[in-house]
Amino acid sequence: MSDCSYVLSCESTADYPRAFFEQRDIAWVPFHYTIDGVSHPDDLYTSITPEAFFNQIKAGAQPTTSQVGVGEYEEFWEPFLQEGKDVLHLTLSSGISGSYNSACIAAEQLRERYPERRVCVVDSLAASAGFGLLVEYLADLRDGGMSFDDACAWVEEHKLNLNHWFFVSDLDCLKRGGRVSATSALLANALKICPVLNVDYQGKLIPRQKIRTVKRAIAELVRMMEEHAEGGLAYAGKCCLSQSNCRGEAEAVVAGIEERFPQLAGKIAIYDIGTVIGAHTGPGTVALFFMGDKRVD
Repeated sequence: MSDCSYVLSCESTADYPRAFFEQRDIAWVPFHYTIDGVSHPDDLYTSITPEAFFNQIKAGAQPTTSQVGVGEYEEFWEPFLQEGKDVLHLTLSSGISGSYNSACIAAEQLRERYPERRVCVVDSLAASAGFGLLVEYLADLRDGGMSFDDACAWVEEHKLNLNHWFFVSDLDCLKRGGRVSATSALLANALKICPVLNVDYQGKLIPRQKIRTVKRAIAELVRMMEEHAEGGLAYAGKCCLSQSNCRGEAEAVVAGIEERFPQLAGKIAIYDIGTVIGAHTGPGTVALFFMGDKRVD
């Protein structure tokens, strides 16, 4: 637990486990998803297991999602301000969600009521466990004694160094969501094509390559880390993955990275893609996150 004078907060779409946020004294607010006509909070798999959620999608369920509302942000932060604490909050990338705008509106309204307090809202330009990894770095800095102002400046300066590389091996969910055409999905599945994507400097998901077979896509993620990680194969920073109902493929990526990068800071964690991000990716996604080249395209 941290005794810092400011609160570090984020959203459930950071896709780290609830236990991590509790242990590191990080506050979080849930997005929401609706499946089979019933709305649920994205509670970090407290009320449903990842397997059950993705099995529903495989069976044909088409979940929809909704972001945190302005009023929810206000209700979330106000107790901290009443305690006399400032708030440093990271949002899901504005390139894929309107949560940043809602958070900014809520912060401005709270500043009017608590002029002596500060609420710094940062667009993470990140998603899933990449978003979570950025929060983890900030928690380390906060616990090391970094001030509120310096922490706000650090995350703005370094957030584009957070690299996201991922592949999607099951395109059915993307097809149902209109992100790829039915014809493209059918052809890709027939040819065993796994699109490799990343998150660009605007925080948007960008297709980069069409790779034949999952095995080659796994190797491509490792190669992207070799090419883009800070210091190359001497990379000594943190690294993590998230996956949606395909842990074996994620473990294969980890094995390739551990073989190539002997100086990593700690073990590589594999997290479950949450219900909100998973509603859009579907099962069969593996995402890799590390610090490296600044995203410029």
